[in-house]
Amino acid sequence: MMDRKFHGSADRPAPSPDPAIVEAIMEQVHSALAGRRMWPVVIGICGAQGSGKSTAARALIEACGEAGLSAAALSLDDLYLGHEERQELSRAVHPLLATRGVPGTHDVMLGLDILDALEAGFPVALPRFDKASDDRLAERDWPIVQPGCQVLVFEGWCVGAFPQASSALVDPVNALEAKEDGDGRWRRYVNDALGDVYQRLFARIDRLVLLASPGFEVVHDWRLEQERDLAAEKRKGVHVMDEDRIACFIAHYERLTRWILSEMPARANLVIQLDARRRPLRIA
Repeated sequence: MMDRKFHGSADRPAPSPDPAIVEAIMEQVHSALAGRRMWPVVIGICGAQGSGKSTAARALIEACGEAGLSAAALSLDDLYLGHEERQELSRAVHPLLATRGVPGTHDVMLGLDILDALEAGFPVALPRFDKASDDRLAERDWPIVQPGCQVLVFEGWCVGAFPQASSALVDPVNALEAKEDGDGRWRRYVNDALGDVYQRLFARIDRLVLLASPGFEVVHDWRLEQERDLAAEKRKGVHVMDEDRIACFIAHYERLTRWILSEMPARANLVIQLDARRRPLRIA
């Protein structure tokens, strides 16, 4: 992969992925497929909230189709535990686990079962999570991937992440951890989950792509843009968060997001450094 740097105007964000981003990820797809005897290859896309993972995944599926490749997409979000399951988890382990998102709030075994079935050549239903109802859609509404899928695009905010050292968990990183996880029980549970079954799932990734934000500080603005887009759509059942709720929500993700940005670039197969407008500054 060539080291590429980009510069552009700062007047507005790009409405779709820069073609160079899609091209660079497609290079990873072709590299993973070369000499591969078993399908699908799994292309992991990691990035902070609002970094454009889903948009990149959609563009990648389209590019695969244009290249004559059978492809499907799965979001880590679609593996969320259902609302009631997370409520039970919040009562049994820690109240913060009622909020979806962090490791420990996904059905990782479902993800492993999906990969096993795809590799075995079976038709597979891919789960879909409805954030409006905060629950997984009924299985009858899941899209079916037919046998022969060559590329699975697996995207999520902590896809491919490694756990932190236990010593790094001692001090809280924000007010949420200080006030609601004073004894560190929640963050230890999250970190332990990430170090256990999540690593089994992430080990199935053939190529890992990181959409690297300029820092955690931009995530609030990116998430706010998403909420404003939802408000503009005026979709039934969608509840739009105000700025205070967004700040509280993303605080759940802060620790691991900062860790990913510091640790993952050294080992990802492809790092796409983004500016605050989600445009590529550097691809390497």
